[in-house]
Amino acid sequence: METHFSLAALSDSDMRESEKILRSCVHCGFCTATCPTYLLLGDELDSPRGRIYLIKDMLENEKPATAEVVKHVDRCLSCLACMTTCPSGVHYMHLVDHARAHIETTYKRDLPDRAMRLILATVLPYPRRFAFALRAARLARPLAPMIAKLPKIGARMAAMLALAPRHPQVAASAPALPVTAPKARVILLEGCAQPVLQPSINTATRRLLARLDVEVLASPDAGCCGALTHHLGKEASALAFVRANVRAWTSMMEQGPIDAIVITASGCGTTVKDYGFMLRNDPEYAAKAAKISSLAKDITEFLTQLRPAAPAARSGLVVAYHSACSMQHGQQIREEPKRLLKNAGYIVKDIPEGHICCGSAGTYNILQPELAQRLRNRKIDNVMKTQPQVVATGNIGCMTQLGLGLDIPIVHSVELLDWAYGGPIPEALDRTGNYAQIALPRA
Repeated sequence: METHFSLAALSDSDMRESEKILRSCVHCGFCTATCPTYLLLGDELDSPRGRIYLIKDMLENEKPATAEVVKHVDRCLSCLACMTTCPSGVHYMHLVDHARAHIETTYKRDLPDRAMRLILATVLPYPRRFAFALRAARLARPLAPMIAKLPKIGARMAAMLALAPRHPQVAASAPALPVTAPKARVILLEGCAQPVLQPSINTATRRLLARLDVEVLASPDAGCCGALTHHLGKEASALAFVRANVRAWTSMMEQGPIDAIVITASGCGTTVKDYGFMLRNDPEYAAKAAKISSLAKDITEFLTQLRPAAPAARSGLVVAYHSACSMQHGQQIREEPKRLLKNAGYIVKDIPEGHICCGSAGTYNILQPELAQRLRNRKIDNVMKTQPQVVATGNIGCMTQLGLGLDIPIVHSVELLDWAYGGPIPEALDRTGNYAQIALPRA
């Protein structure tokens, strides 16, 4: 794609990066075949190629964002299926992230939109605030039909209430299992929303890694990975989270060797692996951030490196594996989770149209509830074609999104792996009360 950026514009490193990305696009349109919003709406401007044209015009001509640009960029899920499909290697993720930051600084949204985005940015990344908000949401859920009728903001508020789990987990105080002769030492990213919604995921991770002789270190000074505010275009907030994590993990690395930073939410993994790029211009943090990114591993990626032996007990459970977009497109991890589950004795089924997003996409299912619901329904229809007994995935957002419409349990892949290697049955399975019908007797 030919570009005509001014020299003044190209003095900005973000603009230079975007110009390079734009130049790599050859207008082929392959991306439209895998873009969820284009599949739903059929509008070229709701495809990656269409958005690229809008972003190019905005950035190249140094324009403030217009309502049209905001509408179509807001509809983008950042599922990154277009990057998997693109034959030219267009790094759409960095381009749309730049566009969102530009929108945030040059476009004034209406008051309800600003209020909703402020709530999301100031609640979700903070576990205590988020836990309080979930309690309030459960109390307010009976009012959802009335709230949905509120102008402009009602549908979003109702979608947010619907996402609050009906069966809240209580974080069990599980003591760390002793590892006398560790094969590896890792830092576990606790995260922000996931420990509140599903504390069992990190607990299962610690148990499983301890059984495999891996020492898991806590990182109390680390927090949200920054993804939530980053995708809202709030760069200052996102980079503050990034720098805090880099400081915390670098300090731990100075106290002893670390083999990996293990991440159990694939959306967070995509972001942490991008820390080196996000802080590339910060002389104090650039090298440290690049080191952090090189150590970041999804839990299934790290377990694949460990090559655990197959467990003695074989469940025979039929599992539909839902690959989160941030896993298969963002991190390019596709086969590892399925191989681990198969090796653990599960019968793993691929979901038709597995490359199409479920509609979760961070806060997308709150900010774009109608499109998110259509994508969720499409995904659930495809899930049920596999006739599974349980759905496994590696991202808490997908679990929450699909949980609204699935009548079968949905669990994190690591919970199934922990169970296969001697841990307790995942709570979502145990809650059904028909364990005998869910799995074959275990040895």
